[in-house]
Amino acid sequence: MAAPGARDPLHAKSGKAPVAQRIDPTREKLTPEQVQFMRQVQLAEWQKSLPQRRTRNIVTGLGIGALVLAIYGYTFYSVSQERFLDELEDEAKAARARALARASGP
Repeated sequence: MAAPGARDPLHAKSGKAPVAQRIDPTREKLTPEQVQFMRQVQLAEWQKSLPQRRTRNIVTGLGIGALVLAIYGYTFYSVSQERFLDELEDEAKAARARALARASGP
């Protein structure tokens, strides 16, 4: 049987495990051991989530890079397809030729 002061890990009434309390280290006086323990736990959590975060960062970076390259490539493609400026220049030359022909003509 358990010691008289020991708590059951599951509450008999709710069937749920106890939840850690949030504390504000600026308001509550903590011992240096408690502060050190908090730092160790934070570091362990950070290291545990690091591979997942790194993978997400790599995927996001590749996605943004692919988008930039797609826009860059499309810009070059569309500029190379722009022939309307050449057509405008041809029309302008033809208009100048017609104007010169009228001015010197009849």
